[in-house]
Amino acid sequence: MMHDTALLIPIFAVVLSLSIPIVAIIAGIISHVKKNNNDREIRRLIIENHVDKETAKYLVEEPDKKQGSNPYPALRWGCVLIGLGLGALINFALNLDAKHDIYFWILLAFGCGLGLLVSFLIEYKLQKRAGNEQPNDVE
Repeated sequence: MMHDTALLIPIFAVVLSLSIPIVAIIAGIISHVKKNNNDREIRRLIIENHVDKETAKYLVEEPDKKQGSNPYPALRWGCVLIGLGLGALINFALNLDAKHDIYFWILLAFGCGLGLLVSFLIEYKLQKRAGNEQPNDVE
C-alpha cells in the first residue's frame, strides 16, 4: 500500500504542473476572443447609431499599453538578481545546506525581497524626478 501512494505523488505533481499553464493559455485565449467580440460589437453599434467622429474615436481608441507597465524592467530585475546574489553569498558564508536548512531559502527570499524594495525606492525617486522636470503649463 505504501508503494501505491509513493507513485501517486509524483504523478499528481506532474499533472498539476502541466495543467496550470494549460489553464492559463485557455483563459488567455478566451479573454482575447471576448475582447475582440466586444470591440466588434462596439464598432457595429457606432455604425448603426451614426455616432459623430470624435465620440467614435474615443470609444474605439486603444488605451495606452504602457500606462500601467513598469518603465524600468532592467532595474527591477537587476536589483532582484543582486539581492538573490547577496542572499546566496550570505548562505555561502554561513555554510547552509539547501537540502536541510530552511534558513537557506529564507535568506534567498529575503535577498529577493530586499532587491524588490530597493528597486521600488529607486523607481519612485526616478518617477518623482521625472514629474518635477515637466514644464508647468499653468502660469
